[in-house]
Amino acid sequence: MLRRLGTNTDNLHLALMLALTFSTGVVDAVGYLGLDRVFTGNMTGNVVILGMALAGGDGLPIIGPIIALLSFMLGAVIAGRVLRPITKGWTHRSTSLLTAVAVLMVALAVTLMVFGGTPPKPQEYVVTLFLALAMGIQAGTARHIAVKDVTTVVVTSTITGFAADSRLAGGKGQPWIRRGSAIVLIAAGAAVGALLLRLGLGWGVSLSALITVGVAVLGHVGTRHSANSPEPEVSLPASPHPRS
Repeated sequence: MLRRLGTNTDNLHLALMLALTFSTGVVDAVGYLGLDRVFTGNMTGNVVILGMALAGGDGLPIIGPIIALLSFMLGAVIAGRVLRPITKGWTHRSTSLLTAVAVLMVALAVTLMVFGGTPPKPQEYVVTLFLALAMGIQAGTARHIAVKDVTTVVVTSTITGFAADSRLAGGKGQPWIRRGSAIVLIAAGAAVGALLLRLGLGWGVSLSALITVGVAVLGHVGTRHSANSPEPEVSLPASPHPRS
């Protein structure tokens, strides 16, 4: 298992970022359906909701989207500061940041499971704050790991590339598996998150926490094993004119 993780880190990182994309779908379903129509991962949705609410849209939230936006940005700032001196890709700092995300998610999941039900308004904003903070750290870390077409929190650009590079648009080929997987997985995560809300607000957060823990562990183990693997020996061709 360790050998397989280390032999192709690109595929490993792709799989892990796709797992986080699914997790984001779960979290956004929890936020939108369970926390008064607030996205904690998809900030485009919050900006649109906030714009409509400020224009007088009936029943649209204002405080929740603002908290989510600011918290997400804070999380991205934290990730950016931590990863700025490090080259692109997965490093021990990536592991540390995703572990921090996992800890936040586990703490929220336990809290929600213990207290049960949807928290009242002030506490609801606290849940929104920490979920969006975690998603901001995740997005900033994923951006630094730099798996093409997989940001883990939004698929608009992925959908654009999927359509613009298609044969219907005159394209000659594209990484349709990774793009299609990202689109399908974030939708599947949202569907699972909506179903888990029937059991309670904490169940979707618990699933996302479990996924994040697994991603942090597998990413760390796989990258460390790759770094410790010996370089393959290259045999040079024999000289056609050996020395006398």
